[in-house]
Amino acid sequence: MSVKALSRHLAKLHLHAPPHHRALLRAQHLHWKNGEQEKEDETERVQQLYTYTTGGLTLPYNPAAYYRVRVERSPLMGSADSEEPSHASLNRPFRQQSNPYSISSSRRLSSAKNILLDLALNRPAGDKEARSAPYPKKDVPPDVKGEPRAFQRCRPEYGIMTHDPSQDVTPLQSKRVSLLLHKVTVLKGHMGPEEIMHFLSELSRLPVEQMPLVRGDTRFYMLLRYSVESLPLFTNMQLIEVLRSFVRLGLPHSHSVLGLYETEFSCRTSDMDLHQLLLVADLWRCLGRSVPHYLERLYNCINLHFSQMGPSELVQLIYIMGEGRRCPTPLVQPLELMLMRHLDKLQAEEVSAVCLGLFKSQTSLSEGAVRRLVDRAHAVVREMSDFGVANVMKLLRFSHLDHVAWLEAMGTEVPRRAPDMGVQGLMHVALGCSALHYRDDRILLAVAERLPDLALHCRSKDAGKLLWAYGTLGIRPSQCPELFSCLTNILRQRELEFQRYPEHLLTGLLGLAFVGQFPQDLLSFALSPEFVSQANASQELELKKDLLTLDGTVGVELPGWTGPRLSQAVKEEVIKQLWDFAQSDVCQKPEVLEAETMLQELLGGKAFVRKHMILPHLRSIDLEVHLDRHGQPLPLDSEPCQPNQSDENSSSLTQNWTHTGVTLTEDLLAQLTNTKRAPAQPSIAMFERPLLRKVEPAGEREGIISVGVDLSDGLLGALTKPMNRSSIRVPRKPDVVRLAVQVSNRNQYCYRTQQLLGLHALKRRQLELAGYKVVELPHWEWFPLLRRSRAEKLAYLHCKIFSSSDLEKQT
Repeated sequence: MSVKALSRHLAKLHLHAPPHHRALLRAQHLHWKNGEQEKEDETERVQQLYTYTTGGLTLPYNPAAYYRVRVERSPLMGSADSEEPSHASLNRPFRQQSNPYSISSSRRLSSAKNILLDLALNRPAGDKEARSAPYPKKDVPPDVKGEPRAFQRCRPEYGIMTHDPSQDVTPLQSKRVSLLLHKVTVLKGHMGPEEIMHFLSELSRLPVEQMPLVRGDTRFYMLLRYSVESLPLFTNMQLIEVLRSFVRLGLPHSHSVLGLYETEFSCRTSDMDLHQLLLVADLWRCLGRSVPHYLERLYNCINLHFSQMGPSELVQLIYIMGEGRRCPTPLVQPLELMLMRHLDKLQAEEVSAVCLGLFKSQTSLSEGAVRRLVDRAHAVVREMSDFGVANVMKLLRFSHLDHVAWLEAMGTEVPRRAPDMGVQGLMHVALGCSALHYRDDRILLAVAERLPDLALHCRSKDAGKLLWAYGTLGIRPSQCPELFSCLTNILRQRELEFQRYPEHLLTGLLGLAFVGQFPQDLLSFALSPEFVSQANASQELELKKDLLTLDGTVGVELPGWTGPRLSQAVKEEVIKQLWDFAQSDVCQKPEVLEAETMLQELLGGKAFVRKHMILPHLRSIDLEVHLDRHGQPLPLDSEPCQPNQSDENSSSLTQNWTHTGVTLTEDLLAQLTNTKRAPAQPSIAMFERPLLRKVEPAGEREGIISVGVDLSDGLLGALTKPMNRSSIRVPRKPDVVRLAVQVSNRNQYCYRTQQLLGLHALKRRQLELAGYKVVELPHWEWFPLLRRSRAEKLAYLHCKIFSSSDLEKQT
């Protein structure tokens, strides 16, 4: 086609095209002219070169012989030249019958002559993504993906209730395609269900690379329309075969035809047997389409088929529930009974599928059932795939089950498997350990050694959760420096993902803060008004608490910070929410109320103990106590929201307080408690600190101290009796020792250790930076005392608060 003819053709298209298409047509016309001019210039240069090199002899040169019109193909298509004539015979929709000088072919032009096309394709966004790819020059091994459907190869019984994409199908010859589609145009509305099923089944035997051409043919759309008109006439088996054909044809999950098929299948659930019900659900899963209405009907009638359910049917049902992300509450109990009945028959990958299905559907079985399921997983762990191991860790994380045998087995299995595992499997192993508060350096360091090699495959989700896991368990950057720097760089390179998933950035930054790392560029981005507004707009997640924790952490740990901060209004709103929750939950716990009451009795009244959030951004409460440099209690308001008492009242309370009578010395405490005096730590010598042992129920540890002499009320009165002494004055503020008394519980520590978890270690560190001395009432000491006498509690608290060695360190 000449340039003039093409110009006239484009002018006609321009007149009839919508306004937003005209710019693209002009761009294509301009690039076509540029391309033609480029080819003519190349022809002249080659002809001159040939004339020069042959000594004036002109050789025939025909560049057109080296060019041919190229048929545009899908990336999935092959390049068999012999099949092109039959491809060209397929009728494409109008949108595909455009100028042969298509967008993809014009990309061969020089970048200087491709400016208009770059603008049309919005190239800057692509460039930004290209720039954000991590380690582009590094040879990175491919990521290892799990096989969620591997269990379907365990038994032949799965063949009648699942779709096997690897099943051998006789390929259809390309010459048959046009003949089949031609028959569609001839028969039209005279096709019956049998013919429609036959045509679709035959077309689904095409090679994968040729499927896009068939799906784009107008006659295929005609065939789909006739199939919809015949929906009520299909038998169940014919309808299932049509759906299977859609799977092989790769029909998009959003295709409007599929919605009509779902409605038809939903109406037929009561007429199908168990295997047909499960097969249809599996085919929908292969199409990648969510079908909540069909699954709802399936769950409603599955009770009728429980008597026919064997191990394979049970596992397939749990798999379907997991992919549908829901298990109806009435089905949980019968499902658990059926699972326990067949548990010992399940193979390794079937156990893996059950764990994954329960996790995805958020199905809570009883603790005994979960423990038996993990017992079975532990018995076949050597036969289980790496993907299966990660699935068991997911279930443990969801169930909060500390299965010791499985976790100990992971100490040897994960280091052996880690070099061959993928990013997501490694992430779920580490995240499972952090959720269970289980720190095993063999597991965590093996994962840390493998991850940097797979950095290219890390999503922001993987990087954020891995940083959280390692920070929570207290793995220091010095133990695996390459891991922390690598994951931090991934957060920088995945900035575009935070527009959709802002929570991943906050998760990663909190994990870094736990171990004392504060990347200021990422913190500035996370606290910027734009990001804060975007995070707060999320309807599904409550991210304001994480933002408050980051903002407060910046204020305490980075005193010279000049970057953005949260607005005062947002901070006050979140602090009020946290305090309201604390008053209804943490503040009402028996161990906290008892500590508060005993401290008030020990120190002289409510004015000397304040229960509040000293650092609100860390989401927990403390009992604040003030002492002067000599160890004398100082009054303060018990409620943080109330105004301070007048100086006269404070002075009066202080002047009326002192300790007289009998001094509670270390020797006296040793006599009272029938123990020997310990020179190193006298205040806690009578308590055994458990190292690396399982925390037992409180009822089994009542003998933690043994009292030899009863502390009578008279003796206690002598120990704490106040008297007037006018010589005592209120010390100046620099001399005040501020104590933060913490009542801890075992959920604040790593499993079987005394190592604080990330958030609580962060709080301990920041309280010290804020000028507080932390006095902990650890659960292994305080909880057993809750059932002991009042005298023992007061003696214990006296040791904790008035330890002379601790005060000397503070002052």
